[in-house]
Amino acid sequence: MMWYGAGSMGLFGPLMMLVFWGGVILLGAWAVRAFAGPRSGAQNNALDILRRRLASGEINQDQYEQARKALQG
Repeated sequence: MMWYGAGSMGLFGPLMMLVFWGGVILLGAWAVRAFAGPRSGAQNNALDILRRRLASGEINQDQYEQARKALQG
């Protein structure tokens, strides 16, 4: 005889609920990050790379100034 009650799903029901809510939370976190706009860290990172290139001698001061002005707007 089969039992059709609250316990009929065993661990499958609670496990699926955990997966569902975990997915909802991850989707929400992704949406917030996706629509938050551009990160200002990207510009700072580019300036850091530019400074390192100047310090290592890959570019000269004039090239540095020109690229810095282009990056800052």
